[in-house]
Amino acid sequence: MQLTKDTFSQVDFAKSELIPAIVQDARTGVILMQGFMNQDALAATFDKQKVTFYSRSKERLWTKGETSENYLEVVSVHTDCDYDSLLVLANPLGPTCHLGTQSCFGDDAKPSLSFLAELEQVIVSRKDDDPSKSYTASLFAKDLSRSCQKVGEEGVEVALAAMKHDNDELTNESADLLYHLTVLLQRQGLSLADVVSCLQGRHK
Repeated sequence: MQLTKDTFSQVDFAKSELIPAIVQDARTGVILMQGFMNQDALAATFDKQKVTFYSRSKERLWTKGETSENYLEVVSVHTDCDYDSLLVLANPLGPTCHLGTQSCFGDDAKPSLSFLAELEQVIVSRKDDDPSKSYTASLFAKDLSRSCQKVGEEGVEVALAAMKHDNDELTNESADLLYHLTVLLQRQGLSLADVVSCLQGRHK
């Protein structure tokens, strides 16, 4: 159940003053960390729109990133069916773990498909780089027709690989297609999330 600033009082803090709060990357689905919130921490999370926990070691409210500035910007907050645990979807502004990793559970603790969202973020970060040093930047520097051509070429190569029953080639060409499609979407001001939203709208 999604919570709002007006409905978070439904969380059952009578069971425990501190309840577990899991933070998940809203774009990639990666579990970033777990902390504990009391009612004041949850209220602060909504007020600041930054994930705020109750620190048992500091014995006070603690906004993640207050020292490092690697904040977790809140996208949405959810509670489970028993109203005694929380799931926070957030956009991380830098590494979440103090060890420098994306997740406090390690960089290998993530679903494989999350890499598509990571790839998209890399493409966005490189589009304004020096075209002579970045292939991605060189695509953005060229006419839009070049990206359209690349998507068409890779689509044909995917189909040809499938016709040959060459799964290695099919995998490689599909990777090229996904990359160039992501570039093209970005050039048009769209994202993979827009495509997923379209697919979800078709799902019955």
